[in-house]
Amino acid sequence: MDELSPRLLIVDDEIDHCALLAHLMEREGFKTTLLHDGETAIRAIRAEPPDVVLLDINMPGMDGMQVLKTAREENRELPIIIITGFADIAGAVKAIQSGANDYLSKPFDHQELLKIVRQSLIRYRLRRQLREQSEDSHEDHYLKKMMGPSEAVGRLISDMTLVAHSDFTVVLSGETGSGKDLIARAIHQSSPRSQGPFVPVDCGAIPESLLESELFGHEKGAFTGAIVQKPGKFETAERGTLFLDEISNMPLSSQAKLLRTLQDKKIYRVGGSKPFKIDVRLVVASNQDLQVLTSAGTFRRDLFFRLNEFTIHIPPLRGRKEDIPYLAKRFLDATNKELKRKVRGFTEPAIDALLHYNWPGNVRQLRSAIRRAVLLADEMVTEELLEIKPGEEPGLKFIPKVEGTPWKDMSLKEIVRCSTQSIEREVIAQVLKHTGGNKAKAARILHIDYKTIHTKVKDYRIQSHEE
Repeated sequence: MDELSPRLLIVDDEIDHCALLAHLMEREGFKTTLLHDGETAIRAIRAEPPDVVLLDINMPGMDGMQVLKTAREENRELPIIIITGFADIAGAVKAIQSGANDYLSKPFDHQELLKIVRQSLIRYRLRRQLREQSEDSHEDHYLKKMMGPSEAVGRLISDMTLVAHSDFTVVLSGETGSGKDLIARAIHQSSPRSQGPFVPVDCGAIPESLLESELFGHEKGAFTGAIVQKPGKFETAERGTLFLDEISNMPLSSQAKLLRTLQDKKIYRVGGSKPFKIDVRLVVASNQDLQVLTSAGTFRRDLFFRLNEFTIHIPPLRGRKEDIPYLAKRFLDATNKELKRKVRGFTEPAIDALLHYNWPGNVRQLRSAIRRAVLLADEMVTEELLEIKPGEEPGLKFIPKVEGTPWKDMSLKEIVRCSTQSIEREVIAQVLKHTGGNKAKAARILHIDYKTIHTKVKDYRIQSHEE
């Protein structure tokens, strides 16, 4: 498929309306095909599936609903957008329930049409990536197979490849769960030191009193409990790579000793006076901005300058959403294999939920959500099984006002759940008021599917009168 000129099939028995749509969409870079009856449309879809279909409901002979049903049997993923007259809204809703991706009522705004078509095209291409992930070319870097096919991952691979062949110290910055450990291992495996050891150390998981012993080793009798001599991680990583994860947690006293070690290229074990020369490549990671920490006085400025020979920033998962469907499918396949399950994939609402959630826990959280959902699923992973809701991510500024007496006989979890539902109900009600009760428009504004908003309006008993 030509990424620059997606193919749009327009099926409408009104020839003038068809021509107008074609003119509008061709002006936006689409290649259009115009057909005026259902039978011909089905033959065209079978012969060469387009990228998006605009389908009128009311046509003589094989009407739009029959075309939709037959096309869905041929291609479950093909984006099909229903075009209907105002009086046929009920039919459009039925079409949505039968598998249409969206609908537009005549007359409609050109920009609204363009937005819906482009969104459908993006989702189609993302779903196609799910099918093609196992067909990646052997020339692709293995990080793409691990992290996804997005441009952001491509830039990471370029930066990683550039610095891997040097002996520069590398700072990896990024949120927890974004893949810093994966990039650190990739740097090591692509470097001339790949035959040497890769030694990871989580600076936040080791008590301050034991960190220096862990890094530099200790002599027998150096402190209470040091009953034998023990080499540290620097010695263990000789001729390889030492990865110091969450280095921002390192106490200032240990930072001073680390700086001296990097400058002199030798270590002293705790309790020892004999220096040991080291040949180690250092990669460090932090989920906080080290430069900000130097200004705050919690990280040594001289150590920061010594470490910061090359920095790679790993974007959060919400900053590379093109990778979410790919990763979700990879985790689904892996969990199927692990649990000997046969879950086939994700429902449309589930894909929407995956794409619109902000993933504060990044890839690690996505993996956990998919594993849990696959365990509970029958044939498909549904939105409900994912147990994620847009709006529960960091950055939500709205805090519900607690009126009257404090919450009584409720746990914090129950209070948060009730408050979230209250906010959700209020937001949906306000958007429906803005759209004059049009649920389809409200769903598009809120980036949820029609079925979801219909269910929530019913569950929350929101009064809504369609225009």
